[in-house]
Amino acid sequence: MLAVRLNKETEDRLNKLCEKTHKSKSYYVKKALNKMLEEEEDLADALASYEAHLRSQKTAISLDEMKAKYDLA
Repeated sequence: MLAVRLNKETEDRLNKLCEKTHKSKSYYVKKALNKMLEEEEDLADALASYEAHLRSQKTAISLDEMKAKYDLA
């Protein structure tokens, strides 16, 4: 069970929508929460993938590696 406090404006908007659509507050809160969770999970996955990509990239090579790569003495 979860209790959420809404500011008056948000609660009024939610109440009006519920009256217009004959759906419950719970319906809209669950719908909004599921949408937000999907977006946040996608963002977290994307950030984790990007950070893993950055960690896997070699950003600098040593002079010895450069010489070996280009067959320099």
